[in-house]
Amino acid sequence: MVDLDWKAKMVSSDLPNKSPKLSNKLQISIPAIPFRGVSNITPTPASDSSCSAYEHCFRLPELHQIWNSKEFPNWKTESILKPALQALEITFRFISTVFSDARPYANRRELTRRIESLTTSQIELIAIIIEDEAEGSTTRGTAPIVDLSSANSVLVRDGSYAEVWKVPGETTVVSKTSEASLLPRLATWQTSEDVAQKILYSIECEMRRCPYTLGLGEPNLTGKPNLEYDAVCRPNEIHALKKSPYDHINNQENQSVYTTHQILESWIHVAKQIIQRVTERIESKEFSRAANDCYLVERIWKLLAEIEDLHLLMDPDDFLRLKNQLQMRSLDETAPFCFRSRELVEITKSCKELKHKVPEILGVEVDPKGGPRIQEAAMRLYSEKREFEKVYLLQALQAIEGALKRFFYAYKQVLVVVMGSLEAKGNGVLVSSESCDSLTQLFLEPTYFPSLDAAKTFLGESWGHRQHSGMERRSRRKQ
Repeated sequence: MVDLDWKAKMVSSDLPNKSPKLSNKLQISIPAIPFRGVSNITPTPASDSSCSAYEHCFRLPELHQIWNSKEFPNWKTESILKPALQALEITFRFISTVFSDARPYANRRELTRRIESLTTSQIELIAIIIEDEAEGSTTRGTAPIVDLSSANSVLVRDGSYAEVWKVPGETTVVSKTSEASLLPRLATWQTSEDVAQKILYSIECEMRRCPYTLGLGEPNLTGKPNLEYDAVCRPNEIHALKKSPYDHINNQENQSVYTTHQILESWIHVAKQIIQRVTERIESKEFSRAANDCYLVERIWKLLAEIEDLHLLMDPDDFLRLKNQLQMRSLDETAPFCFRSRELVEITKSCKELKHKVPEILGVEVDPKGGPRIQEAAMRLYSEKREFEKVYLLQALQAIEGALKRFFYAYKQVLVVVMGSLEAKGNGVLVSSESCDSLTQLFLEPTYFPSLDAAKTFLGESWGHRQHSGMERRSRRKQ
């Protein structure tokens, strides 16, 4: 149960005397409305056997080997950008799966729109990662690229490159096309041509602020260097994992679920790497760049929810039949299915643990007596508007919290729609009104940043008090 007295304890008669920003007349009343809540919890993964079965089902050990391989030792962004590009490449495979689906009852129209949106969201995140790379003095210019506008470039006539001529009198721009990626092939397939062309134009638009482009056949009208896409992404190795260990199961949704979870796990791995970088940047006082990374993590949580929403478009009967064919629910397992992903649990914990960085950001130490030292420092930071990079970072940390809680709330709704309400409450066991299941606990637990929450509460009440006092003074003058 949530302790509702914590704000009341901080709003004591002594506190305004310690904070010169607030009037002694300031009073905040919080009604003591009893309700059932949850305390801060630490999510735990499912049993080892369930997690291992999950990893085997989606061939995650092989994917981890590809994600963690280091082909370019001087390129620090490789560990982040590589799995992001591989998630994009797996999405291209998903597009192929959708357009190869011969079922007359498949909702291809809406699924196509969702995949287009999902692909665009991924391209946008990849562009943000590359933009951040260009801003860092230690990462700028380290990516493996090919400058096709240089005099040493060779135009190959075997279909792996394409020429684009600009206005007469200007230089010729050569746009490189990946030989191993599925996207150029989708662009030549009549049923998927319009989707592939839309993706190519999305790449062109999203990469405009980047120093190089991806080299997937986009127009490249500005003549930028091309990333060595095939060397970085290694599409052939990714597509070698296109068959699941349960590929013998005769169910069209089998490949959809398999591919969807590979995309999901790839972005979870990206988030893990970025969260580690957030910690490093906070420790090195790069608050502005740490804030950029935090907002990137927030976007990834939103992307994960978008990926999970793809389950809503799967055929109910086929999906539930596949669930039983794969034996996705064990009688001994009570944890939600998503907690079989060890890295999802890990990034959830890591995001929650970022709260311990708040004192370091504010430049204060935690009061061992439980005083409002952090809260007062946050109030000064918000009101003085001097170190705005720190404000960006604190806002971004709270944005991560909101996105994380929205993800787990949305995930529970997906479970309800796809599998039924009993599955959403864990192993078909009804949860009483006295308790909460583990998913509900995650999005109902108190804020991770109580000091920041209290600081904003006081500032809001302070401004309201000042406005009320001003109105009273004006009223007395009129009298």
